[in-house]
Amino acid sequence: MTVKLLVVGAGGRMGRRIVALAVESGEFEIAGAVEAAGHPDIGKDAGHVAGVGAIGVKLDSGFPAGADVAIDFSLPEAAGATVGYCVENNVSLVLGTTGLGNEERAKVLTAAKKIPIIYGTNMSVGMNVLFNVVGRVASMLGEDYDIEIVEQHHRFKKDAPSGSALTLAENISRAAGRDFPACIVDGRSGKETLRKKGEIGMHAVRAGDITGEHCVMFGGLGETVTLGHTANSRDTFVRGALRAAKWLVGRKPGLYSMSDVLGIV
Repeated sequence: MTVKLLVVGAGGRMGRRIVALAVESGEFEIAGAVEAAGHPDIGKDAGHVAGVGAIGVKLDSGFPAGADVAIDFSLPEAAGATVGYCVENNVSLVLGTTGLGNEERAKVLTAAKKIPIIYGTNMSVGMNVLFNVVGRVASMLGEDYDIEIVEQHHRFKKDAPSGSALTLAENISRAAGRDFPACIVDGRSGKETLRKKGEIGMHAVRAGDITGEHCVMFGGLGETVTLGHTANSRDTFVRGALRAAKWLVGRKPGLYSMSDVLGIV
């Protein structure tokens, strides 16, 4: 079965790769390519913009009819419109936009009562495995191990710390009985910065074109355990999102995660 896919933010870095890899897979039909009004590529063929040749679908600021599932990796302020469209048209939604505020999160939770939604701070398969294991490691090592999270991204990323770093911290806190997000300390500066028991250090690096790196350090007296993930290309997130989109079609309404897609218990 060919899945009719709507790509929101189709003119952006992630959106172009979603279009390209969806077309190349042969498993999707691009039903629409949405971009903000005023984007310089509005009106151009989405396939040309993505570098895969003409596909007969133009970048448009309006939402089309007839999609099975939408993938949105655009901006937090655009998420509300995407969620509203999907609810009104009974379209499944894979939402990978990070930096959502409380209002946008509330809309997602409400919409999940009517349509199936996958919301994840990171669609990479490998990163979702890391999400799953960090809590177990923290629990096994115990409270005597200090925990530091370092995330690195490109200079264009707006939010910090990354949604993935926060998910790592949340999963660790849940498993280790720490008070999230109160336990997070964002960087350190000054003369009196001695670490306190139970805190999780959080550090954000923004430089060049780093796709995404996350490192979790568990430091004990005499040893350090390090877990990490490096994304070498945005395509790893795209492949995960496309896998999620295929899995989501036909599901019952609800809020799902990449753990559900991957069968991680």
